[in-house]
Amino acid sequence: MSGNETGRGGEGSKSVPGDDLSERLKRLETQLERKRPSVGPDASARSGRSDGSSIGQAMRLSTEFVAGVIAGGILGWLFDRFLGTAPWGLVVFLVLGFVTGIYNVMRLSGFTGQAGGKDPQ
Repeated sequence: MSGNETGRGGEGSKSVPGDDLSERLKRLETQLERKRPSVGPDASARSGRSDGSSIGQAMRLSTEFVAGVIAGGILGWLFDRFLGTAPWGLVVFLVLGFVTGIYNVMRLSGFTGQAGGKDPQ
């Protein structure tokens, strides 16, 4: 064999080896585009938004939960302080704050069907 032959096409083929590869790559790209599902403008189906990172979303969810518990504790303490029903107001409002925090986390993460408090329309 001489140095000019590629070994594939024999003497009649004068094509550059990269041409065949680029043609196959283009065919593969078009086939992948046909198979790939079309993505609408809203890429994030659960949160309704695509801004922010995962750590940012985790911080927001934890803040929502902690804020619900703290608000319930403060309201329960004030209720006990002014009505003299210690410790029942604190216990009841702490439980209500805990439930509210869980609900907020579920609502923001998309488990309740409402995405981030926005209207469904």
